[in-house]
Amino acid sequence: MMTFEEFNISKSLMRAIKEMGFEAPSPIQEKVIPTILEGNDLIGQAQTGTGKTAAFGIPILEKLKRTKNVQAIILTPTRELAIQVAGEIQKLSKFQKVQTLPVYGGQSIGQQIKQLKRGVDIVVGTPGRVLDHVNRKTLDLSKIHTFVLDEADEMLDMGFIEDIEKIIQVSSEERQTLLFSATMPPPIRKLSNKYMNSPEQVTISKSEVTAPSINQVYYKVLEKNKLDSLCRLIDSENTDLGIIFCRTKKGVSELAEALQARGYRADGLHGDLTQSQRDSVMKKFRDSSIDFLIATDVAARGIDVQNVTHVVNYDIPQDPESYVHRIGRTGRAGREGIALTLVTPREMKHLRSIENEIKMKIPSQNLPSVEEVIEKQQDVWKSQVIDMIENDDEGVSHYDAIVTDLLDHYQPEKVVTALMKLAFYSHDEKISKETYNFGETGAQKGMTRFFINVGRNVDMTPKKLVDEVAKLVGISPKAIGKIDIFENFTFIEVPEEVAPFVYEGLKYQRVSGAKINLEPAKPRPKRK
Repeated sequence: MMTFEEFNISKSLMRAIKEMGFEAPSPIQEKVIPTILEGNDLIGQAQTGTGKTAAFGIPILEKLKRTKNVQAIILTPTRELAIQVAGEIQKLSKFQKVQTLPVYGGQSIGQQIKQLKRGVDIVVGTPGRVLDHVNRKTLDLSKIHTFVLDEADEMLDMGFIEDIEKIIQVSSEERQTLLFSATMPPPIRKLSNKYMNSPEQVTISKSEVTAPSINQVYYKVLEKNKLDSLCRLIDSENTDLGIIFCRTKKGVSELAEALQARGYRADGLHGDLTQSQRDSVMKKFRDSSIDFLIATDVAARGIDVQNVTHVVNYDIPQDPESYVHRIGRTGRAGREGIALTLVTPREMKHLRSIENEIKMKIPSQNLPSVEEVIEKQQDVWKSQVIDMIENDDEGVSHYDAIVTDLLDHYQPEKVVTALMKLAFYSHDEKISKETYNFGETGAQKGMTRFFINVGRNVDMTPKKLVDEVAKLVGISPKAIGKIDIFENFTFIEVPEEVAPFVYEGLKYQRVSGAKINLEPAKPRPKRK
């Protein structure tokens, strides 16, 4: 099996590839990365989900130079794909100084112009918006070294061929052109003959796509914040259809009820439903009357819905096989899928056993902030409000009296802001970091000190304790502070922000074979 090291790419890029959890190159990466690195033009016939973004992203990043010009342009048929491709390239360039900008319609052009003026290395965009920038002279492609057409057949179907030709014609003649397409209809062949220089052809058959392309991430959450964390997460994702997995039938019913009460279009599927109830829920899911299907493993058997974009493990599965089956519900038909897992401190060991089984480290991310969610959702909210204003004159008139009264007493901006907050964010009050108030524990600044009821009497050593805490709570051993081990008890200091996870994760666990109890330490008595 080939390794990424064999491509002879830079250490910073190698580090990002490892961090993203890529173990070995996929068949398309194996075939096209060397060709692109050699500078040849290329036609890659491959479905989405084969790992093609990294296949062209890695060589582009490897070839970047320190310059103020745009160096690569990637054209995609849809804004969603532009955002996705830009996101993947940002992850790959985590340890390089690289500016990647997605440009697409429906987003403020002024904002894009500002960023282009500041300097961008890679532009990922839809043909219409890219051409708009070219015509306004806000995007100069005369010095690019790489031009990528991603999902060319989709762009043909959407009528973008003319725009693409105009963009190619203003691009550097020295460019390397890469074309990716699942099928090769005559107009795409014609385009490649006209604008490509003796391209190499690479075809990846479906049988070579070993697994669907699923982007896996986990989020550490506290048990008591689980529902709010889920809402924050699904608000920050662009979900078309999502399946949310719970461990029990009761869990499915409770979560479905809670999400419905918060205004989400969701319904539950579990073993206690009659066949007609089950059919009714599935019909709603298939025709997108609901966005989220909440299910147990058993109830989800046999579900085959092609366009599921997200799978969320609200409860982590007990065994690795279930995890693999669950996440396989997304990324179907060559589409890319996203699998998000909420992990409470007590479930960390389940996560570790899943990672061992699938031979991959699942990357961890922090929950999005309220600000990030608002930024993601504002277009949707704005269109809902505009739709209400323009199409619901009758319904709106009921509120005339209260509106007049409010506007007599407050500025219009304040009224609108308060109503937006009420309508769209009533359920997401800040997920407080202060979920546990451990008070003063006698720790150094920024740390929390815990008392453990065992010490040298159970052969406790600093290394055993550090390893156990790091493994169970998923933090770096280096983050752990001072440890004092006595005959019958121990003190340990951990960073304040992870203290709640340490508390929930270690309480009543076994360390050195002994069941431990862990409590916040009392502050040290002051010396007189």
